[in-house]
Amino acid sequence: MDSKKRNGILYKVGAWFLEADQHYTDQGLLDPNATRGVFVISVYGRHGISDRITLVGYIPFTRVYQNEQVFTSGNPGQPGEAVNSLGDIDLTVEIQILKRPRWVLATSLTLGIPSGNNSGGSDGSYQTGDGEFNQILKVLAGTSFKIAKHSFYAKASVGFNNRSNGFSDEIRLGIETGSQLFKNKFLLLARLNTIQSFFNGSLSAENSNGSIFANNVEVTNLGGEINYFITKKWSASFGYSVPLSGKNIYKAPAVSGGIAYKL
Repeated sequence: MDSKKRNGILYKVGAWFLEADQHYTDQGLLDPNATRGVFVISVYGRHGISDRITLVGYIPFTRVYQNEQVFTSGNPGQPGEAVNSLGDIDLTVEIQILKRPRWVLATSLTLGIPSGNNSGGSDGSYQTGDGEFNQILKVLAGTSFKIAKHSFYAKASVGFNNRSNGFSDEIRLGIETGSQLFKNKFLLLARLNTIQSFFNGSLSAENSNGSIFANNVEVTNLGGEINYFITKKWSASFGYSVPLSGKNIYKAPAVSGGIAYKL
């Protein structure tokens, strides 16, 4: 949401991880599953080509795995399995519409490139992408304010995700607030995000067994992030989020981290 200086550039190498032995069903109930994990290493970049227009790119490299299953009955267990591949790439253009001393209004368009593997592994469920080309149109609004002479910011977004290849369209909502502490060396963030499906697709979600790439996914996540500014150009971050409710998606916390460099 912050305005970018002309030719301002930021690069970030990040990691994201979850491991789950249960998932939300299509009714929002919990069911067990074989322990599966998703580990993502990503490269993220922002390039402010003008005071109002910013280009954003996100390239993930994804590992999806299942741990070996050992049965107490003495029967042979199911061996573990893993798939590694390029994930789905996101390309975004952000446009600042209005800027005032205490608030800003912007919009963005994200193109989701189906560069991941949507049918990996022995049963086709080891997905590193969803296999569909989607477009996410968002409107974002942000403001700054003070509480007891301490500065905070808050922003909210609403988006529509148009999906193809039998996937249901989605509404995406998010709110975020944050503040810098300890002489601006730390930035603390809190987020609440939700994805709500229109259930207007034709693709079954049964074989995905909670995968983050399944159809008809719904989830509400509560999370936080700590950013530490090592120097004026380098920063490090750590994030944690938990799902409060969901459908057709894993029930497990996710952790993330990264190193960023700002030119």
